[in-house]
Amino acid sequence: MERMFAQPFVAQLGRGHVDGVYTMTKDPKSLERFASGSGDGVVKVWDLPTRDEIWQTQAHENLIKGTSWTKDRKLLSCGTDRTVKMWDPYNTVAGVKEPEQSWLGATSFSALSTHRQETSFAVAASSEIHVYDYSRGPQEPLKLSLTGSVDTISALAFNQSETSILASCANDHFLRFWDLRTHQATTGARLTLAGNTVAWNPIEPMNIAVGCEDHDIHIFDMRNLKRSLNTLKDHVAAVMCVDWSPTGQELVSASYDRTVRLWNAWKSGRSRDPYHTKRMQRVFSCVWTGDNTYVLSGSDDGNIRIWRSNASDRSGIKSARERQSLEYNKALKERWKHMPEIRRIDRHRHVPKVVKKANEIKGEELKSLKRREENRRKHTREGQKKRRSEREKMVMEVEQ
Repeated sequence: MERMFAQPFVAQLGRGHVDGVYTMTKDPKSLERFASGSGDGVVKVWDLPTRDEIWQTQAHENLIKGTSWTKDRKLLSCGTDRTVKMWDPYNTVAGVKEPEQSWLGATSFSALSTHRQETSFAVAASSEIHVYDYSRGPQEPLKLSLTGSVDTISALAFNQSETSILASCANDHFLRFWDLRTHQATTGARLTLAGNTVAWNPIEPMNIAVGCEDHDIHIFDMRNLKRSLNTLKDHVAAVMCVDWSPTGQELVSASYDRTVRLWNAWKSGRSRDPYHTKRMQRVFSCVWTGDNTYVLSGSDDGNIRIWRSNASDRSGIKSARERQSLEYNKALKERWKHMPEIRRIDRHRHVPKVVKKANEIKGEELKSLKRREENRRKHTREGQKKRRSEREKMVMEVEQ
């Protein structure tokens, strides 16, 4: 019955954007407000209860690559027009042309993250990280870079507990951690393929999730980068965005394969629920709401969609009898979950035909690679070496 009544899609927010939605960020001091940025340079702030926009402006001339809220509820946005701009959505009228502050760079910006406690933010400018202090106005930024590195940095994220630690992913396949106190990279790991997005666990601040071009999500402990804590596999295209639930136990991911997937980060390596619609195109951004009830996704078709974090759950006040019935059904399912038919129904999920076919092709490719590796081990000296686990294979090199 739970699978029969599973209806994860709730609604679309307002009229969405004219262009694709490439970045979304929730206001950390509000359960109701979040901001989105699109390919035509428009930034919008949304109100979840009314499902409508409350503020919008033409922030940039080109694609918006990052948005982030400051500790005093100002909104920062960066784009490919080489500018970072600060806005005050809660105290200015919609359509305001002039930002409170703006910073001009030498190259386009590709990622943005704000410090939790201080008045500073970091932006990715090609192969460098620029750190600004917005309380001082326009000034020369602190520049973080590695000698000889020329690859574009694709994602940034400040740690919310150890607030001076900054994580970055770049096209050279490296996941690196920077310390703003020493202005240097502390540790790093080179992965098999480049990472597109990083997200820190809100409850266990040493753990970080990385969404990669290899279609997988890798969860690392920054203290030990030799192997991942878990590898989540189900997407059939690059993972574009990842966000943790407020409990730190689940993840939501947005992918180029036009699906949004929910994961239990620790119990399994497979997704709990895949969300999709016929009209939804490539998904570039996703957010898990602060009340742990809904998931938001922004896709290439310009729409922002609301999904239930639990597909069969229903919002609203429940009577005592309804709550008792739900608890009884949950206990009943837990009691008989090992039965083959119950397990089959519980695990079955409908996916688009294109995704199903791509998954079959990917499975054949993985079987071929495994067979080739076994033949190589059988007929070369590699057979004498210890096998590397799946959680170790994607780490090519560790920097200390």
